[in-house]
Amino acid sequence: MTRSIPVGAVRPFGDRALLIGVDDPAAGRTLVGALERALDSFGIELVCGLATVGVLARDPDTALAPLEDAVRGVLDAAPAAFPPEDEAGRGRVVTVPCAFDGPDLDDVARLTGLSTDEVVARLTAAPLTVSVVGFSPGFAYLDGLPPAFAAVPRRDRPRPAVPAGSVALANGHAAVYPMNSPGGWQLVGRTALPLFSLDEPAYALLAPGDLVQFTVAGAGETAEAPGAVRRPWAPPPRARPVFEVLVPGLRAVVQDGGRRGVAASGVPAAGAADPVSHALANGLAGNAPGVAVLEVTGGGTQLRALGTCHVAVAGAAPTVCVDGTDVSPAGRLLPLEAGQVLEIGPLARGCRTYLAVAGGFLGPELFGSQSSDELSGLGPGPLGSGAILYAGEWAPPLGDHLVDGAATELPAAGPVELRVVPGPHAERFDTGALERVAATSFRAGNDSNRVGLRLRAEQVVEWGTASGELDSQPMATGAVQMPPGGEPIVLGPDHATLGGYPVLAVVIAADQGLLGQCGPGTEVRLVSVGFEEAEAAFGAQRRMLAGAVEGHYPLAAG
Repeated sequence: MTRSIPVGAVRPFGDRALLIGVDDPAAGRTLVGALERALDSFGIELVCGLATVGVLARDPDTALAPLEDAVRGVLDAAPAAFPPEDEAGRGRVVTVPCAFDGPDLDDVARLTGLSTDEVVARLTAAPLTVSVVGFSPGFAYLDGLPPAFAAVPRRDRPRPAVPAGSVALANGHAAVYPMNSPGGWQLVGRTALPLFSLDEPAYALLAPGDLVQFTVAGAGETAEAPGAVRRPWAPPPRARPVFEVLVPGLRAVVQDGGRRGVAASGVPAAGAADPVSHALANGLAGNAPGVAVLEVTGGGTQLRALGTCHVAVAGAAPTVCVDGTDVSPAGRLLPLEAGQVLEIGPLARGCRTYLAVAGGFLGPELFGSQSSDELSGLGPGPLGSGAILYAGEWAPPLGDHLVDGAATELPAAGPVELRVVPGPHAERFDTGALERVAATSFRAGNDSNRVGLRLRAEQVVEWGTASGELDSQPMATGAVQMPPGGEPIVLGPDHATLGGYPVLAVVIAADQGLLGQCGPGTEVRLVSVGFEEAEAAFGAQRRMLAGAVEGHYPLAAG
């Protein structure tokens, strides 16, 4: 493993995040405590990696320059001002019974020069120590492997799905995947021990400082891997049923402003993939920007109104029909009466559109959010036929329409241009690598989703990625990861909280709505810009959102 950032260095990670180099996870946790105390007014979230700390701006009004100045002020303070984190009470020994029959066990044996039996013997010889928790909910990085395992890298191309309970190795660490998720580690076994639960805090079984003892499982100890948890939910007393789902379409799921404050436990932020259209739909329906809406992917969704309501649709230029009559274009407030059928048909200029209802959708919350993410499966998940959707109370005024060009739409022809700023790992690439990426035409692969847009070049390109793996570090939405296989991955809102592939560039915050509209088959170009242009674009977008809704819907008196 190669250190990603020198100790004490502060580097921009896109235009809304920073990465700080630290000595080790213990030093990172100490710095996190100092930053929490000093920067609580900035609206940030802090994530600790193996040798980095990520500072993520969650408040959209937090600009990068003043945040960086404040972080440097904390780093310049006397070390005595940062007492070590109190880890008293940690150090429990947790036994993890495993069946060592993973698909990569033979490859691990070859890489280490051991037999498969010797691999198992060394993995179970002594306890390993939890270094950090991240990547996905409850995913613990385990230190203390024998030196031979340092030769085991991540896979050149990550698997789009790794089964829950998989025991894995990469870059001198071991881990267990707590949930079904994508992953690039080498799989050597499996366990049925649940490592993440929603029943009570602290949710994750393992915490930094704990000891993990792998054992060879006995009969029946690995019968089934843990599955996703769904909690029952009852609507609150003043909730009103507004829709019955007749046809969910390709994918319809409730999304809001996303989860905050839980990335350090490996929980993805989730939330709307296109935050601009999400905010516009809510503004038109008279809701606050982060209120829950319905994110419709691909169209084909049909809903029957269960009572009088007012709705707004924004993003991707969909066909919208009420009782079979075309009421397109989107971007106008629509009144509905009980029994009317609303249909969101094909999406002409993107892959996702957003349906807001006055009062906002209500549903089960997890960590303060109704959102669902594809990485971990947390949240209610996609809607099925027969589902009943509830809304909260509302009050006028409601908007009338959006100004022309307000909603996020992909171009009618040609590639989608996503503006990017340089990533934090420039030294990991040859000179000119970013320019070569910017000159390359990509197409999003069929395995692209809310976790990440997997880009494939139309011709073979050598990016000049340096050999060796990075220490796992905090990740940000829009990061352009460059796995050794050569196919860039642009991280979406459901991305893992930690990752180990070098980041060449980061999509600017102002273009993350466009990123959310890119689906399988979309042609994409990455356009390199400077940080000043990124900040100016974000400011222009904020001004557009502030003035995007015109007029008030003419409600009847009383």
